[in-house]
Amino acid sequence: MKQLFRALLRYFFKGLLVVVPLGAAFLLIFWAVKTLDNALNLSDFLWTDPKTGKPMYIPGLGIVNVVVIILVAGILVTNVVTDPIKRWFYRWLNRLPLFKFLYSSIKDLTEAFVGEEKKFNEPVLVEINEFGVKKIGFVTQKDLSALNLPGDVAVYFPWSYSFAGQVIIISADKVKPIDKSAADMMKFVISGGVSGL
Repeated sequence: MKQLFRALLRYFFKGLLVVVPLGAAFLLIFWAVKTLDNALNLSDFLWTDPKTGKPMYIPGLGIVNVVVIILVAGILVTNVVTDPIKRWFYRWLNRLPLFKFLYSSIKDLTEAFVGEEKKFNEPVLVEINEFGVKKIGFVTQKDLSALNLPGDVAVYFPWSYSFAGQVIIISADKVKPIDKSAADMMKFVISGGVSGL
């Protein structure tokens, strides 16, 4: 009876290792999609049920709205928006300091991941103290002469289980490139060192 119980317990824990990450990933994706759909779904305002006269909710319309808005914005920015319009927009933006700060921070972070000049694509190893402790980071700026720091680089260190991190300025000779893909190294750091290699 003990062997049967041990076998069942072992199978249970092995199943747990499969089901919990899958369930958590699906739950997180479902929550994000549902929240986005609810926030941007305009069907409640646009359509009413002809029989009851009540607002009619169409699931998925919010996601369709997001995709259409992103596509239209991409088409407009690529084909219609000219440099004078961009300059006018940035002049207007400079009059709203808080909005400018938020906009530029989010824009820079988005461009770091999906822009033409991706920033988190150069993983490095940095020795941070005299005891030989090393951290994995990503070079984000190679030329800091604008800060009167020639020969130094900016390295971003993401924190485990978080999208936050820390930027340090360090001498370029203390930074050692890692011969692995940036995605694998980011996964390694974010997961606390348990996956990605």
